[in-house]
Amino acid sequence: MYGRTKTRRHALPGEAPRIKGRTRQVKREDWPIVLRDAHPGYITWEQFRRHQQMLDDNRTWRPEERRGAVREGSAFLQGIVLCGACGRRMNVRYLSGGTIPSYQCRQAHAQLAEKTCQTMRGDGIDQVVAACFLEAIQPAQLAVALSTLAQLEARARQIDRQWQLRLERAQYEADLAHRRYNAVDPDNRLVVRSRERDWNEKLTEVEQLQREYAALPKPAALLITPQERERILALAQNVPQVWHASTTSQAERKQLLRYLIKDVTLTKREQMIEVRIRWQTEALTDLTVPRPKLVADARRTDAQVVARVRELAPTQTATQIALLLNEEGLHPGLGGSFTASKVDWIRAAYDIPLDCPEGPGFCPSGQRGDGRYSALAAAELLNVNVSTIADWCNTGRLECVRAGTQGPRWIRLTPEIIAELRKPVQRHWKRRNSRQHEQNMVQ
Repeated sequence: MYGRTKTRRHALPGEAPRIKGRTRQVKREDWPIVLRDAHPGYITWEQFRRHQQMLDDNRTWRPEERRGAVREGSAFLQGIVLCGACGRRMNVRYLSGGTIPSYQCRQAHAQLAEKTCQTMRGDGIDQVVAACFLEAIQPAQLAVALSTLAQLEARARQIDRQWQLRLERAQYEADLAHRRYNAVDPDNRLVVRSRERDWNEKLTEVEQLQREYAALPKPAALLITPQERERILALAQNVPQVWHASTTSQAERKQLLRYLIKDVTLTKREQMIEVRIRWQTEALTDLTVPRPKLVADARRTDAQVVARVRELAPTQTATQIALLLNEEGLHPGLGGSFTASKVDWIRAAYDIPLDCPEGPGFCPSGQRGDGRYSALAAAELLNVNVSTIADWCNTGRLECVRAGTQGPRWIRLTPEIIAELRKPVQRHWKRRNSRQHEQNMVQ
């Protein structure tokens, strides 16, 4: 246990005096002595380090530094999402019975009673991040990554060569200081102390450089064999299949994300949400996601639909407008398809004039915006009876439209048709009662 803990016996300013010291664990990187392979082990040192790192990463203490264990919830970014405003790790909350994730930055509110930093709906963000993840493992992207890795390996070799030269230079200077120390007369103590101090400084420099060199990634770790390259390229076909498989759980999808993505930072703007993905290679990818609409805005008819209704209203009926909107792929605020009643509601809500109604009662002038006349207006214009208009429409002499089989007729009249069919004087037929008819028969 020597070197794995450190005891501090003196009190710092502001601390109560203690009889016993305060013991703290020392980071493994700062252990003064590490003897590897002194005894046979069940696992290798590298496996032990990975297991310890995984256990430490799964802890929930100090969540701003650790991601926590993967859970079964539907939020893909659980544990790896950061707040773009304060930098803290965001929590996950589920809405609508646990089906919709929501990312919240509320540590300042819970610990310091401050205002909640950010809250945003997460299903749209998860979809964008998942799509970016699947795009990153496509064959073309993997080929680029492998070529980049080859460049990094060549650069690492150059850096390793420079470090070797620095180590050789430092060792040469340490050996030179040693030879100078041995060449001094022992009786000349002042010079001996000076040469010994120089020798110790050179040895310290060598030790420091060796520690820094040991912490650097070695070029051999970046080398990829042809077999490994083929296995990596095979991920482009296997991972998407595993991702979309019905047997894959949410926890397994999150684990796949964590293999490539280190963390995701979210920043809420006025209209968009900025998403910054930091990959395990420290590369960054910036994306934007539209902010979800408020409930009132989501149920409100889109401005494009209102403008389209306003454009069609002067020459089209509500039924015709509904058909055109459905053909154009537009939808009302509450979803579904358009009907005549929904179009009439939009007209009333947005003060759109009713220039082309389907009933003659809403058209006092008798002529609609599309130029068609009601049956009564056409009869008055042609000096005939309404029944005559009906007969002409049935025989095809007049062209008309109607909303249904029993709906009112709207007749198309051109100057030529009016000149051809208009009577000089309209005949008014009086209906005689049965008694007057009997008297006329007697006479």
